Amino acid sequence: MSMPFAEVIGDPIAQSKSPAIHGFWLERLGIEAAYRRCHVTAGDLRGYLDERRGNADWRGCNVTMPHKQAIIPLLDRVDAMAARIGAVNTVVREDGALVGYNTDAPGFLEPLRRELAQTHLFRMARILGTGGAARAIVAALADAGAVLVLAGRDPNKARAMLDTLDPGGEHHAVPLSHFAEPTNFAFDDREGCLDLVINASPLGMTGQPPLPFDFSHVPPRSICYDIVTAPARTPFLDEASERGYRTVDGLSMLIGQADHAFRRFFGAHPPRGEDEELRRRLTA
Repeated sequence: MSMPFAEVIGDPIAQSKSPAIHGFWLERLGIEAAYRRCHVTAGDLRGYLDERRGNADWRGCNVTMPHKQAIIPLLDRVDAMAARIGAVNTVVREDGALVGYNTDAPGFLEPLRRELAQTHLFRMARILGTGGAARAIVAALADAGAVLVLAGRDPNKARAMLDTLDPGGEHHAVPLSHFAEPTNFAFDDREGCLDLVINASPLGMTGQPPLPFDFSHVPPRSICYDIVTAPARTPFLDEASERGYRTVDGLSMLIGQADHAFRRFFGAHPPRGEDEELRRRLTA
């Protein structure tokens, strides 16, 4: 008996948490469908899509490294936000056409919705990292009215990213080392401001060097957000918590972006009241 399915593609793919997330939701909702991993190399990408186009049970796929850019010319249409970011992480079949979306941007914003619904005198985000995830975060936060300070190993790359994604914005590009050295900048109390400090780099991830960061750069009342998912609690977030800052971890973004994909694949809202149980499974 055939069954509807979606999947995640990438190279490598064994580490993906997406099957655990989508599988949990399908099980909880009692939906007769599956979500799988599929190892697809760069040379196989076109053949993979050609084959899946002909499979009536295939609902679409999530796209992980290294295919988020390479898949764009192979699709029939690309959503405006995904085109602007220059990366697709979700492909859905719509009326026979393969359409690309980027759910990293709304997934990143999801844990900040309550804050972003409020009115602020000023919003500023300090973002560390200039990879693919940073592109989605820069676009999302620029649209949310934040002034951005983007830090990268190559500040010229950071500057080019800002100019491409939000050409009219008054943003700043700095070297990553800027945040590693202490500052004696005297922050005001910043009542009515929203300050975000975001690690959008792989630094601090299992097997990666730690994130070089000095907390003198963090204004009062800031939210510290780390998109790394393994470990869920990074040294950066541990120190932020110890210093009394609110924190958001990478699982929040991962679950948020999966929510947007799941609705497109399976036409149902995930049971988000069960996020705590899902987190327990993901970190077990």
